[in-house]
Amino acid sequence: MVKKYSHVFWDWNGTLLNDLEWSFNVLNRMLTRRGMKPLQDISNYHKVFGFPIKEYYRKVGFDFEKEPYEEVAQEYVDLYYKDKTGGCLLSDGAKKLLELLEKNGIKQVVLSASKHSNLVAQIDEFHICHFFQDILGIKDIYGSSKIDIGCDYITRENVNQGILIGDTIHDYEVAKAMGVDCILIARGHQSKERLLECGVPVFDSLMEMLESEIIEGIVENPSS
Repeated sequence: MVKKYSHVFWDWNGTLLNDLEWSFNVLNRMLTRRGMKPLQDISNYHKVFGFPIKEYYRKVGFDFEKEPYEEVAQEYVDLYYKDKTGGCLLSDGAKKLLELLEKNGIKQVVLSASKHSNLVAQIDEFHICHFFQDILGIKDIYGSSKIDIGCDYITRENVNQGILIGDTIHDYEVAKAMGVDCILIARGHQSKERLLECGVPVFDSLMEMLESEIIEGIVENPSS
């Protein structure tokens, strides 16, 4: 990767925000409430998580003939956002990368399948909104694809040199649809094995990415 970029698109959950264990715990609380078997560990979670979220819920056992998906989604949101961040922290290296990209004049955009208002409130808890030119979320809480809002932004802002950094196969699909490059981080909601199938660079963490040679293809002065 030798070209520099005008825009970096950030996924939020599982990429900048280290919320894997919190999401896992919230899901298991919901399963336990229904007398269903909770997922045994993170590796089991990694095997089933994906988009659209409704299909992921089906995989873990929710029956939408017995209860509406909309009610299940609302329950998850109520539990997940109970104290806005769930006690989660930013991923190691996140702040350093945000600062580095800012110093190099690269525009940063959060692109998430979370409801926009929830997303902004959560990011604001970490006092990092100023790093982002835009924060893009969806209109509802149902975790649908973010392809449309990403493609719309690319067209509207005339972005021709972008890269998306995320933690799921869906992030790769979004990047491909947007016509931008992609880097995946295997510290979030899907396993490294699944991410490697996408054929793009995969790092174990943002810190590993920050310390790798690939950062030279993103910024002019990686040591600044």
